[in-house]
Amino acid sequence: MDYSISIEGTPNPNALKFILNVPVKTSGNTTYSNAQECAMNLLAQKLFEISNIKNLYFFENYITVSQDGSADWEDLQQQIEKTILGNIADHNPDFEVEAPVESSTSSSSGPEIAKIDAVLNDTIRPFLQKDGGDVQVLGLEENTITISYQGACGSCPGARMGTLQAIQNILQEQYKPDVIVEMA
Repeated sequence: MDYSISIEGTPNPNALKFILNVPVKTSGNTTYSNAQECAMNLLAQKLFEISNIKNLYFFENYITVSQDGSADWEDLQQQIEKTILGNIADHNPDFEVEAPVESSTSSSSGPEIAKIDAVLNDTIRPFLQKDGGDVQVLGLEENTITISYQGACGSCPGARMGTLQAIQNILQEQYKPDVIVEMA
């Protein structure tokens, strides 16, 4: 099979979206912050061998790669493309991920989280995913929702202010008016 990659910029100047003609993750999404987190994903391990890589996000048919801001994208982009193309044939898009440890003080599943996720799925997630990122609901405690950004959104300057406020406004309108959204 011939593998191909197209590259898109993201609103985050330190992240690029590498879109492949094959799936890289068939179910869900996965974010890695270092090589130790990706024991079940050889492609991710190989990408972390490249200097300046800060974060990887696998979703459907793309990988968003975030760098630390000190590398030239032109050189880095060539290394990333070469690594992906050199390892994609052996990549299993059904790779396993370790389940996160759940906090005992907040709920990260259940009917209320499902309602929050439904609102995010209909409003925010399509836009974040188009830009190479996503948002994960980590928990709900009283009226406070804790989220974590993934992919390009994780280190994007706009995520901390504008996007966070937009998420809170939408959830206040469509979920509960007194809800507060904060980042983990």
